[in-house]
Amino acid sequence: MNLLTHYAAAQRPVETCVVGSGGFGRSFLAQALRIPLVKCRVAVDREAGIAAEALRSIGLSPDQFAVCETPEQAASAWQRGLHIAAGDVSVVLGLPLDLLIEATGHPEAGARHARLAIEAGLHVALTSKEVDSVVGPGLAHLAQQKGRVVTPVDGDQPSLLIGLVTWAQTLGLEIVSAGKSSEYDFVFDAKAETIESNGRRIPAPGFGMLWTLGDGDVATLARARAEACAALPQRAVPDLCELLVVANSTGLVADRKDLHAPIARITEVPTAFVPREAGGLLERPGTLDVFHCLRAPQEVSLAGGVFVVVRCEDEETWRLLDGKGHVLSRDKKHAMLSIPRHLLGLEAATSVLDAVVLGRSSGAQQPKPVLDLVARATQALKSGTRLEMGGHHHAIAGVAADLIAAAPLGDEAPAPFYLAANRLLVRDVAAGQPIRLADIAIEPGSELLSLRRQQDAHFFPQGR
Repeated sequence: MNLLTHYAAAQRPVETCVVGSGGFGRSFLAQALRIPLVKCRVAVDREAGIAAEALRSIGLSPDQFAVCETPEQAASAWQRGLHIAAGDVSVVLGLPLDLLIEATGHPEAGARHARLAIEAGLHVALTSKEVDSVVGPGLAHLAQQKGRVVTPVDGDQPSLLIGLVTWAQTLGLEIVSAGKSSEYDFVFDAKAETIESNGRRIPAPGFGMLWTLGDGDVATLARARAEACAALPQRAVPDLCELLVVANSTGLVADRKDLHAPIARITEVPTAFVPREAGGLLERPGTLDVFHCLRAPQEVSLAGGVFVVVRCEDEETWRLLDGKGHVLSRDKKHAMLSIPRHLLGLEAATSVLDAVVLGRSSGAQQPKPVLDLVARATQALKSGTRLEMGGHHHAIAGVAADLIAAAPLGDEAPAPFYLAANRLLVRDVAAGQPIRLADIAIEPGSELLSLRRQQDAHFFPQGR
């Protein structure tokens, strides 16, 4: 596809605003300086000074942007052609913007930003999976009622995987499984007998014996590698959260509530992610999962990319493709097709242009609740405990996440993980038990809860 021709309908550059100027947001601000069809002159963060620092970090001098505290200041700065830094999204929503990128990663604030943008007539690019996991389909429905789009964003794994899945389906390929590599590789140094992941290095004596699958049993090897790397995290809430977003757009579901998440080499993926009767890990075909990319220090990575495993239905064709270096299972009956990239804000412009120029989402046009990401106590939690969300992975101490079938909220139903985040427990929760909606105190004005109830009313009109 010639993308420049694809977006030829654009009569002018698309005007965007980023809310959340770190990580994804900052990389998009920087890239937008180089994209002819997209502009991003507005940065919003919890404090205007944080947004201003992001603008300075991408090379803007103080005379090229204005710190604005009122809509009037923002309108004046816009007319003068300046970039704008603000501490509240309401300051900038009166500007002639086309789309807002929600990139805070904060469940409650992100829900508010998305709602306000939709009400202001803007499209929304929702990179905050924390929000999407609780109310994504509902926000998409609200936007559609106003002729606008809520979209996941290319450069993030959910959008890339949705695109890969639907591409394979368009080609008539039978998808046996689909998923992503985790954010951080497991890098094995055979000489030092250590494994490093996300800046942590652990001793791994004898791991060389687990390096190659060969003719061995996949499940046995997966267990042995997991035990050898027990000191390293092997489950991350964002992985489950992102696969939920994919499920809501594709209808694919998880094989188990916490995923298999094996430590595997790239070449092993089409052997591992097939049903057990075919020698793999899965209970059933057509499921979502994640793997930790195991590699040597100088070996290529999947770079947090995404994959589908498809059935090799025409032996002659796949024999030809095998000879060209495609990754096939050891029995040559399945193949992995992948996108080995994860470029964050550098790639987001294609989703922005799809939404504004073509009026369509990079995910499903009408996503539906298929899965819920719910909270489960991994230790006894006392009433009065604050379920503080923190760290790069937005985790909660003493709490794990599970993927279960989507359902409407109820007092005794498991609470969505990111609805429980940052809230107080009002009842004790035993280790191993789900945290239920009635276990947490939610303020009456919660944007996230209000939007979730609206979503439930639309998609589950008959209740449970």
